[in-house]
Amino acid sequence: MPAPLSLLALLAMTELVSEASGRGDAPHEELFPIREVSRLTGINPVTLRAWERRYGLIQPTRTESGHRLYSRADIDEVRSILGWIERGVAVSKVGRILARGQQSQQDAPAAERVAGQGEYAEWQARLKRVTRGFDDLQLEQLYGQIFSSYPIAVVFQDILMPVWQDLLLHQDGFGQLSEWAFFDGFLRARTAQRLQMVRHQGQDCRVLLMAVPGQCRELELQVAGLLLGSATVSVQVLGIGSPLDELALICDKLAPAAAVLYSNHMPSADVPRRLGRLGQSLECPLLLAGEMSEMAQDALVDTAVACLGSDGRLMQRRLQQYLEGHLDS
Repeated sequence: MPAPLSLLALLAMTELVSEASGRGDAPHEELFPIREVSRLTGINPVTLRAWERRYGLIQPTRTESGHRLYSRADIDEVRSILGWIERGVAVSKVGRILARGQQSQQDAPAAERVAGQGEYAEWQARLKRVTRGFDDLQLEQLYGQIFSSYPIAVVFQDILMPVWQDLLLHQDGFGQLSEWAFFDGFLRARTAQRLQMVRHQGQDCRVLLMAVPGQCRELELQVAGLLLGSATVSVQVLGIGSPLDELALICDKLAPAAAVLYSNHMPSADVPRRLGRLGQSLECPLLLAGEMSEMAQDALVDTAVACLGSDGRLMQRRLQQYLEGHLDS
């Protein structure tokens, strides 16, 4: 466990926050000095300053004496950046990804977005409290309430998966890994059930969904399968670990309308060539979904591979447009 702050550090923090409050900077918002942010996130102060100066990442408030003070949102952004770096994304490219995500949120009507975020945060807090207690019965009840209140894209994109991701990133304290494993196992079981329930819809159009080996977790692939499916499209999710070079064999046996690869990792320089070669071995179109499709979209412009993106609200629509011949590759 992290060492507690010294008395001197606590006094310094109090003085910094008082200085910020005295000049009118969000007096009711909890602010943290860079030393505390480093302790909470594991990123040293030199790196935090470099991210700010070189890449424009994280813009903390400043006291009159020039000290940096970070909000809870800033700390969450640091952890989000860490998540992308762990997926293989260069820090120089993270800002663009974060900005795109913010723009996607801004596309919704402002009033709806603000109201929704408040509600979603309440649900997320309740999910975390129940998860900390390892209470599967209460979690089951809460899960049902959420599903009865919102569309499936909102349930996963705005409520369940943010909690899952937050628990995944925050495993530096005793018991936190077990909390994530508990929540992950619960969601995988429920998502598998839901996938089985909707397997028989859209039988006139079957799409295969496969993970790029080692580049996403099982739950992420399952959720993508749920979000891609519709009343006219049935999505068959192939198990984690299926090798890419056997996709052609599977497609030959099942004759799907399309095959979708899913990845949340940074694309390597040879991705267009590799995907192009894979696409040529298939008797059906090849599509790409997940965060890789966002990052590789420009590189795939001149290929036959279509990018569906990673936003749950758009993937299904783009897949439908592609199958109807309205979405360019």
